Amino acid sequence: MSTFDDLIAEASAVPVAGWDFSWFAGRATEQRPSWGYARLLGRQMAGARRAVDLQTGGGEVLAGVESVPPLLVATEGWPPNVAMARRRLAPLGAHVVRAAQDGGLPLRSGCFDLVVSRHPTVVGWSEVARVLVPGGSYLSQQIGPDSVGELRAALGVSVPPRADQRPDRVRDAATAAGLDVVDLRMESLRVEFFDIAAVVVFLRKVVWTVPGFTVDRYRGQLAALHRRICAEGVFVAYSRRVLVRAYRR
Repeated sequence: MSTFDDLIAEASAVPVAGWDFSWFAGRATEQRPSWGYARLLGRQMAGARRAVDLQTGGGEVLAGVESVPPLLVATEGWPPNVAMARRRLAPLGAHVVRAAQDGGLPLRSGCFDLVVSRHPTVVGWSEVARVLVPGGSYLSQQIGPDSVGELRAALGVSVPPRADQRPDRVRDAATAAGLDVVDLRMESLRVEFFDIAAVVVFLRKVVWTVPGFTVDRYRGQLAALHRRICAEGVFVAYSRRVLVRAYRR
């Protein structure tokens, strides 16, 4: 069995750019939402003429779409992800544009009939409405309130749940921006970590889970969690996901 120090060293060396989670195979699992975002995305893209994927990460999800519209754009704010997305999405003919995660979109108003986004860190509702044509559609799978809060609690971290991630606040914000919400659902999904390396890679990759996370800062708490996983075989948390489907009035 690998020691705590061995697992920490392994986790610290794993590249964390992009949204490829294949490294976690056999080390962590996450239940998927019942609605099947990738399937919904494929259907929407097949019927679109001009579409944009906001905060695409490394383009991993968008790259799986079988039929793409004549104009396909993706935005991303983190430079390593921008370069990765450009390489991955080039075969689709997609244009990858650098854009701040929480700022304005460098895109023309009323240009797109479809805007999509999976796990955006911040949703600029007014910008979504601005770039959509009247009657254009918005599809997004978002992070719900206090997602994997059990993990933060195990590390002794207290982060107030973001009110803007609550479904009622999501509906209010979308409506205020000029969107009509036609589908809004939230599900709580089981997440399992089978070793402390998986925990560390997750926290390094999904940086908003524990803001300012470093191994050195949380070494004592990680060691305690490592002992817990060794004793119980798994650490369980629950992610929360929100599906939003809307149209611009």
